Amino acid sequence: MNNNMLESLVQRIERLEDEKAVIGADIKDVYAEAKSNGFDVKILRKIVSMRKQDQEALKTEQAMIETYMQALGMLADTPLGRAAIEREKAYAAG
Repeated sequence: MNNNMLESLVQRIERLEDEKAVIGADIKDVYAEAKSNGFDVKILRKIVSMRKQDQEALKTEQAMIETYMQALGMLADTPLGRAAIEREKAYAAG
């Protein structure tokens, strides 16, 4: 085992962990700034997460969420939900 290489690797990891902590604190500060300006931090975090995703995977996820919400009656009071209900009624009527 090469002790010099091991120590070098550990030191690099430690430096990167320190940098990660600083960046994490910076991100926290930006979210705090956003909140103080009236933005919903939970929504901002979701948007950041969504922007990281593959666009096709995101579209698929959103379609599945809408399907499940419709099945649970959670979209009934939206234009999309009302249209789906009318379509379902027309389909059932034959």
